[in-house]
Amino acid sequence: MPSHHAEQLVRELHASLGLRKRPEDIAQLIQDLFAARQVVPDPATAEALEKASQHSLRRLWHGYTSMLEGFAEPVGAQRQLARATALFASVPALPGEVGDDPAAIEAVVRRAGEEIHRQYGENDFGLDRLDRAGRTEAGIGGMSKRMYNKRFRLLRRMEAKLARLLHEQRRREVTMTGKGALAHTLPYELFSADPDTAAFVAYLTARAHLRSVFTNGPQRRPYDEVAAALLGRLRAAPERTNWFAVAHVHPTAEVLGHLSDEELIGLLVRWNRFLREVAELLEDAWNRSGFEAASMVVRRGDDSSTWNQAAQAWSTARAHWFALMAELGREEVLDRVCPGKVPRLMAADVAAWHRRSGGGLHPDTYVWADLPRPWEVLRGEKECTRALVEAACARHGVDPVSGGWTAPRPAAEAVAFRRTPELVHGVAVADPLMASAMRSAGVFSGRGKRAAAEEWL
Repeated sequence: MPSHHAEQLVRELHASLGLRKRPEDIAQLIQDLFAARQVVPDPATAEALEKASQHSLRRLWHGYTSMLEGFAEPVGAQRQLARATALFASVPALPGEVGDDPAAIEAVVRRAGEEIHRQYGENDFGLDRLDRAGRTEAGIGGMSKRMYNKRFRLLRRMEAKLARLLHEQRRREVTMTGKGALAHTLPYELFSADPDTAAFVAYLTARAHLRSVFTNGPQRRPYDEVAAALLGRLRAAPERTNWFAVAHVHPTAEVLGHLSDEELIGLLVRWNRFLREVAELLEDAWNRSGFEAASMVVRRGDDSSTWNQAAQAWSTARAHWFALMAELGREEVLDRVCPGKVPRLMAADVAAWHRRSGGGLHPDTYVWADLPRPWEVLRGEKECTRALVEAACARHGVDPVSGGWTAPRPAAEAVAFRRTPELVHGVAVADPLMASAMRSAGVFSGRGKRAAAEEWL
């Protein structure tokens, strides 16, 4: 029977799946969990956890990080709902959480619209408003034009706010899934069934949630020596491990081999649906910005944030989808439908940095440019077969198998643990207090605060 303290620690680890906690702090929680369970970890795990947790906030003299420990939350409609309560008799005072619930917001708009005989979606200020005769006929002739217009405008703004909220909530979901796969969707009962499984999933998710660093090289990989040590504990007790939970974040052939066909198909259905959702976001960003496929370098006015978030989500979903198809023995599907990879947009200064250091565009960019767009493939508008992808890879000197174009990537080797840097707009800064000051001053933000930047540099 787990102690109350151990259960609290597991709940804290579960909550971290939707946050951006530093891996060092998750390692500290895992050490605490071992102690609360009175479990002595094997030497390899103990050494790896200590290497990470010695840099946890609890052990640092300042105990502070300048970076937010959560994903950006969309701004809800609380202000608009409060105004609706003041203007419409049918709208009571509502709790704050209603402002984050799209269905509840829509219900309020529809109910309030009945008071002024306005149908949901009637937003044209010139055509959809009632004139004096219309208001009299509708039984609200006693309402002045000014008061009617005020209510009409509010409901129109609330519908626009609802659309923005839905879009931002969707982007947040895409961002979280692109970083940590399906970790944040794990219910507590599944996550907590085995503490060692919970420790591995929480730590690997924290590593995956790390922010990108401004560099002309590859980003650090999530699977490090600490994750490898924690996975080793799962291998040592496979009958106790919750492999289905592990597959939500680490879909290697080894992990998926422990799952039933029903579990594999359930995950495949979820990733199929998510791929289609992300493809819609990619298409929308593509059509609004008109990126240059042959270079994928950001230009002024491009919505690079949306594209890169969606591209990362596509990469994560595609990797899981490929791994599941291979485990189910359905590789023949790729002979007919083999959607390609999607590159992230590169900032112009990073592209120039690559060129100065003797590099250039990644070969995958050329393959991407030669293939149909993924959203066209998923809708069945264009064909993208395995043979087509292999031919494009051959033209640009890319191995389609090891490059992940036509097969799951090989299981990653564990990288060495490295301390999480403090970042200011992607640039690593040694001290968190200085990082806060530099961020406030606009350093590295590209917003023209040159004097403030020079003061700190």
